[in-house]
Amino acid sequence: SSRSSLFDDTALQTSITRAATQQRSVSVRAANRPLWFPGAAPPSYLDGSVAGDRGFDPIGLGAEPRAMAWYRAAELVHARWAMLGVAGILAQEITHPEQWWYTSGLPENLPAIEVGGKMNIGGLLAWEFLLMHWVEVRRWQDIQKPGSVNQDPIFTGNSVPNPETGYPGGIFDPLGFSKGDLKTAQTKEIKNGRLAMVAFAGFTLQAQATGKGPLENLSDHLSNPWANNWTHNIGVCHVPSTVDVSGLTLKLTCLWPGAPM
Repeated sequence: SSRSSLFDDTALQTSITRAATQQRSVSVRAANRPLWFPGAAPPSYLDGSVAGDRGFDPIGLGAEPRAMAWYRAAELVHARWAMLGVAGILAQEITHPEQWWYTSGLPENLPAIEVGGKMNIGGLLAWEFLLMHWVEVRRWQDIQKPGSVNQDPIFTGNSVPNPETGYPGGIFDPLGFSKGDLKTAQTKEIKNGRLAMVAFAGFTLQAQATGKGPLENLSDHLSNPWANNWTHNIGVCHVPSTVDVSGLTLKLTCLWPGAPM
């Protein structure tokens, strides 16, 4: 009985020692990488191998590997769209400050075409849905089976190296970033993309609260910070309650606390 108790104590001590060693190992790995908060313990599946991984997943969205792959691809494509959107909003306000970016997509504000007059919003949306559906299906196929869509479906002699899902390379990398330190380039891209997503959300709320573009809002705030800030816009929303698009009356909502005009 005493021998059995001794063995049990030894096994327990070994288990405790092993757990402590593993915990120290995790702590050392965490200390050697940037995290979203100093001293935070990242989940085991966020090991720093993915660009931009800072160990932040409070509700465990990436615990399942297939879900992790999908969320990573979704974040990447949203980040890229956000960077294009933010750059476009700023460029438009610089070149055409008379046009509020928030309403620039309405039919009456679309550019005229030499043949046929004003652009038809229905036709534009139809082409967008058709082309984006094809692109998104191809992207989904690449996520499910990496490398399966590397070859051009029409010009079969053309292909991309696709060193990693979401980074096709080839003609999509004219500056050759994928041939150098790819991980550093990926990290820079996702960091700028995350910043752009936050910026776009800010641009949208600003537009709804003030009815102005980001550069005009910045100028107003710098001219009088105490009078021109978010505390003076609560309860006011500059989004119209409805909008007419190709004969359809669409009801709009406002993200900013305030009733649409």
